[in-house]
Amino acid sequence: MSIKEMFIENYCSLSADKISFTRQQGSDFAKQVADDFNPLHNIDARRFCVPGDLLFSIIIAKSGLHQQMTFNFSGMVSDNVNLTFPQEIDNHYDIKDDKDKTCLTVSVSGKSTHNPILINALTKAYVDFSGQTFPDILVKLMSENNVMINPSRPMVMYQSMSIDLHTLVADSITLKLAKTSLSINGKRGDAWLEFDLLSNDKVIGHGKKHMLLSGLRPYEQETIDAMVSQYRESKASYLA
Repeated sequence: MSIKEMFIENYCSLSADKISFTRQQGSDFAKQVADDFNPLHNIDARRFCVPGDLLFSIIIAKSGLHQQMTFNFSGMVSDNVNLTFPQEIDNHYDIKDDKDKTCLTVSVSGKSTHNPILINALTKAYVDFSGQTFPDILVKLMSENNVMINPSRPMVMYQSMSIDLHTLVADSITLKLAKTSLSINGKRGDAWLEFDLLSNDKVIGHGKKHMLLSGLRPYEQETIDAMVSQYRESKASYLA
């Protein structure tokens, strides 16, 4: 399946140079592709937002993959918001909505490619990695720092992501978690997930994902267990 078929056609709506998403498209991508059951991506969520991984996937499918890329999210993208991609891609560009509000800023450098095999491989590897964020990675990180998110309003927001590839010559890519850290400021936490990019077991690059955790409070194992159980039950119910 090509990147165009997999992402552009099934998970967004295209009109000239504008891209928009329905709640169904965003939710389907989160659950069917990214294995992400964050309640913010549920169709009936009061504060529904389009998965950041979907925006990342569409950007590299539409604009190409560069050796160095940084994505900074400056606001949540909701359903039926029209995003405009610039006609000419410079080293730094903003993706804006109909009200000229910047939703995402992208910075690129180094060589670039539109090779669908490499783009598909990176996209799949990154999305698969993101699917492990909760509960696998974040619960361990919260436990180590003796904090947890609000169980009644579990807010985990995608802030930024960067990748640095040594080469654009690869036919397969896998991601391996390298390091995690969490800095805490009151009820806010900034989580950093660093990863290695590998091809045929050889490191070909590195990346880093930044996530915002809000409503932090002292860690309670029983509450975390219930939250994880609810998350897994939601996933099992969807897949049933």
